[in-house]
Amino acid sequence: MKILLLNGTIVGTKTKTLLIEIEKYINKLQQQYDTRIIHLEDYDLQFVDGRPSDQYNEDMRFLIEEMEQADAYVISTPIFQGSIPGTLKNLFDAVSPLAMRHKPVSIVANGGTLQHHLVIENQLKPILNYFRCLVTPNYVYTHTNHFSTQGELIDEDVHNRLEEMTRVFHQYIQMSKSI
Repeated sequence: MKILLLNGTIVGTKTKTLLIEIEKYINKLQQQYDTRIIHLEDYDLQFVDGRPSDQYNEDMRFLIEEMEQADAYVISTPIFQGSIPGTLKNLFDAVSPLAMRHKPVSIVANGGTLQHHLVIENQLKPILNYFRCLVTPNYVYTHTNHFSTQGELIDEDVHNRLEEMTRVFHQYIQMSKSI
């Protein structure tokens, strides 16, 4: 099974750090998964405007294909101005609504305040519900104080929650095989 670990922004490092930690926990599971980390900053993104996917540049076509061919996802996003980044929403706009149906998704997010976790509930989860994804209930939200000044994840509780989220994600993957 192919798990796509998606960093939904083109700036910052905290969401990258979270994905690296999650990949470590996935690699500790009994079952081996094919994981791929994708950082949107590494690609030449185009605005999605409704044209057929084969009319976008090579990077956009690659990203669409990766999204549509993955079996499960961990989406990592910062919260900017009380919202998900436009780059992440733009990628969702490029993906067929059928492509993510019944596929497991776990969410990790980082914001400047504790209150920004509501963006997950009010924006990201409705998008994923539109796709009819199997969204794990235990997303992990972090904020600046969970990281060192060098960008390392230093909060033990966050580490524990990431590990627990990964175990639940694994169960959702198993469940999705029979759907």
